[in-house]
Amino acid sequence: MMRAAILALAALAAPFCLLAGQNPPDPVETLRAAASAFEAGDMPAAIQHYRAFLKEFTEAAEIRSNLGAALVANGQIEEGIQEYRLALRHMPNNSRVRMNLALAYYKTGRPAEAARELAPLIEQQPLDPKPALLMADCLILAGQPEAAAKFLEPLAEEYPDDRAISYGVGIAYLRANDADRAQLMLDRILRDGASAESEFLFGQLEYRRQNLLKAAEHLARAVELDPKLAGVHSLYGQVLRSNGRLDEAAEQFRLELENNPFEPVANIELAMLRKQEGQLEEALRHLARALQVRHCGAVPRPTGWPPAEPAAARRFVS
Repeated sequence: MMRAAILALAALAAPFCLLAGQNPPDPVETLRAAASAFEAGDMPAAIQHYRAFLKEFTEAAEIRSNLGAALVANGQIEEGIQEYRLALRHMPNNSRVRMNLALAYYKTGRPAEAARELAPLIEQQPLDPKPALLMADCLILAGQPEAAAKFLEPLAEEYPDDRAISYGVGIAYLRANDADRAQLMLDRILRDGASAESEFLFGQLEYRRQNLLKAAEHLARAVELDPKLAGVHSLYGQVLRSNGRLDEAAEQFRLELENNPFEPVANIELAMLRKQEGQLEEALRHLARALQVRHCGAVPRPTGWPPAEPAAARRFVS
């Protein structure tokens, strides 16, 4: 779909290029090259082609959004954020671009800014799980797990068989120290058998009960089943550290930060370990990242949430 939109826009742009001067670059070929490079994972080439096109067509918002996606995929998240914001000036109601901008803020440890972009999406589509789950993560990152749990409860009632929602609610309950309700969500997840998510929740329950050996067993299985599950390496590292296995703990914290560079617990734990080893520069870098998240401020909830009639609100879900 993105490729077809690119070619359609290029076809419209070509006549204006011809009027502008002699032998201009062919915008159709430029965008074809950009799309091909993006699909092949060659982000530097895609970025180069998108920027070449945007030199002539600065208000091509869809292409600017595609440039933002390529920049974020290439690790240039701050530059990607700027491109998304420019794109939204021309198409403020584009939910895909706004969601991408929220994700970019989230990845850089700015949950309050991510929430600001998510709020209009949730108000427009109150029972769309994707922005709601990300909003709950933002609330948890900002130290508001009780608010995250309450925020997701209407979704859990509306979609009782959705494992992702049950998992999100369970995480929120655990962070809010409500183990009994977390167990109810875990029971929902276990209907279809064990999974990385269920093992992670079991690990958290055992960790809170100070049963470190059982917690380590569950978390090791969770890591094996899904090494990219958010937060799993961080908690496993804490359990390993508590058991005196410092080198293994440091490796788990490092793995967590490969997936989520601004995860606060892993950053704080690595800062402490690196300080003990005398690696003060690295310790300060991890501490600064953790503080960026902790000092982000409160995350506001969207107005009108939760919806008064959850079932009726389905008409808003795309």
